[in-house]
This record gives sequence, C-alpha cells and structure tokens, in this order.
Amino acid sequence: MGPHPAVAAIRLAVRRVLHDILNDHSFPQRAGSEPPPCPGPRPNGEAPPSPPLVLVACSGGADSMALASALAFEAPKLGIRAGGVTVDHGLQPGSDLRAAEVCLRLRELGLDPVESTAVTVGREGGPEAAARDARYAALDTAAERHGAAAVLLGHTRDDQAETVLLGLARGSGIRSLSGMAAVSGAGGRYRRPFLELDRQTVRKACMVQSLPVWDDPHNADPAYTRSRLRHEGLPALEKALGKGVVEALARTAHLSRDDADALDAWASRAEATVRDAAGLLECAKLYALPPAVRRRILRRAAIEAGAPAGSLFARHIEEIDRLITGWRGQGAINLPGRVVAQRQGGRLVIRQG
Repeated sequence: MGPHPAVAAIRLAVRRVLHDILNDHSFPQRAGSEPPPCPGPRPNGEAPPSPPLVLVACSGGADSMALASALAFEAPKLGIRAGGVTVDHGLQPGSDLRAAEVCLRLRELGLDPVESTAVTVGREGGPEAAARDARYAALDTAAERHGAAAVLLGHTRDDQAETVLLGLARGSGIRSLSGMAAVSGAGGRYRRPFLELDRQTVRKACMVQSLPVWDDPHNADPAYTRSRLRHEGLPALEKALGKGVVEALARTAHLSRDDADALDAWASRAEATVRDAAGLLECAKLYALPPAVRRRILRRAAIEAGAPAGSLFARHIEEIDRLITGWRGQGAINLPGRVVAQRQGGRLVIRQG
C-alpha cells in the first residue's frame, strides 16, 4: 500500500525540483531508489566529488515541516545531501527555544547539517518586509557557508494567491501580479516546490505522518496585512465569487509571469538602442518605445543608479516617464536612495543626488 495521497503529492513535488537542481548544476543523477555507495579513490588521486547539498528553510510550521519531511525522504534516492536552516527572528518571547526545537525535529528526520541562525529585524518597509529581508539575508549566508546548491521554501498555492492580491492592492504592475517565482535568487538558489499544492494538502501530509507543527501566532494577528487577507479577505472573495478563487489567482500569477518575462527580455534588448555614445538615455528614442518597455528601462536605470528596488514604486517610474512623454521644463525627480532623475539636452540623466 502506497503513502497517503497528500504525502505522495508533496514527495512528487520535491522529487521534481531535486531533479531540476541536478540538471541545472550538471550533477550526475542516480537511477533507482538506493542511496549511492561511498565513492572510492580516483585513479589520479583526487578526492571524489562531494554530493550536492540542498537545504530546507524551516520555521516549524506545517508548510516547511512537510517540505522537510519530503526532502529527507527523496534526497537520499538521488544521492543528494539534505540539510535544514531555521531563522530566529527574535520577535516573540522564547523564539530561541522554539528555533532549537525545530532543529531537533529536522535532525530527527535525518537532515544534516542543521542550524539555527538569529537575525535582527529592522524597520524599513514595515515589519513584514523587514522580517522577510532579514530572513533571506540569513538564508543566503547559510547557503554560501555550506556551499548549498539550493534552498527549498515551503510557499503554497494559497501563499501565491495572497501575494497576487497584495500586488493588485499596491497597483504595482504585472511583475507584482506574477507573484512568487518557482525559481528565484542568485543562480536560481531558491526553489518553491509547493506552488501548485494547496495549504490543506500540505497540512494533511503533516497530520498523517504525525509531524509536530508550530502555528506562528503572527499568521493570525490582524495587525499584519497578509494575516488579514488570509483570514478575512480571501474568505470574503470566495463567499462572493464562489470556490476556485485561489486557483484562479495562482493561474493569473503564472500567466502574468510569462508576460512580464517577455517584456523584460524586450526591454533588455531595447536598452542598448536608446543610449548614446556616452551611455546616456536619449529621450526621443525612449519616447518611441511602447510604455511597458520604456518604463522597464527607466526602472532598471534608477536601480543601477542606487535606488533600492524594494522602495521604487510605480508612482516613481511614472514621474520619470513624464520627463519623456510630458516634458514641459519640469525640474528633477527625487527618488529613493538619494537618486535624482532629470532631463538635460534631450538626454535623461539618472544619478546619485
């Protein structure tokens, strides 16, 4: 008798991602289900190559515990080492003890290496954004220290739907509507195997495997935007529009990402054609481009000049765009990161102020 359907679903999702990681990094794949034998010495005396390491980012919640269990089950079959990292944000009393407990659970699953890393959460961008920035910085550091080929994240289809709605509420454009990518980060470091699975399936997988999980009280705290959306916004939408809202939003994310990727590629090709010999952007050539392409070039130029990507909003890009499409002698535009954009002699100059 095979595993419960929920367990089979999470294992299949992880297995597919592990195969992708092996292919992307040109690691040899191993047929069959037995762990690889210990490699012997090579004829030339060189040490045998170390098996690739994949880490799971685990908070102790249902999503990440299900992910950890599936990774522990599937990785040995492919000759992959599996480890785990939990991030202690220090935002709740006893968070260090909880992080230690998560590490214990990961080791009980057979993961190695396993570590807890404490971070200091700042205030820039609000509490949720600041915690996310601190978490990813810690995960990047852990991955680099251990030489990990990838870090798995437990975001589900429900998380994707919430992300799309948050992007829609901000009016941030098609890239924001594309939600979370299945592969992201430097060199494709971050992988999200569960984006096609709903939260209920993942929780069921934990229950049938008797995996202890921790429910973060922040996830039910109405002080946080995502929490209100999860417990009030999405249920209200489903009540008004019927079931299937989450699936539809996740599908929107996939379609939007395809469109955004195509426009980004177009903008990359077009950028070289709108710069003069000195590398300055020519306003007349920018004006001739479709708005979606032109604004991508402007955003990229602002980021290259030092504007933080997370603080650069659609309204900033629209103001820069008016220097191209609605020029009436207006002054410089102040952007985040002390960056200034201004029009000079038919050229657009974006630089540190």
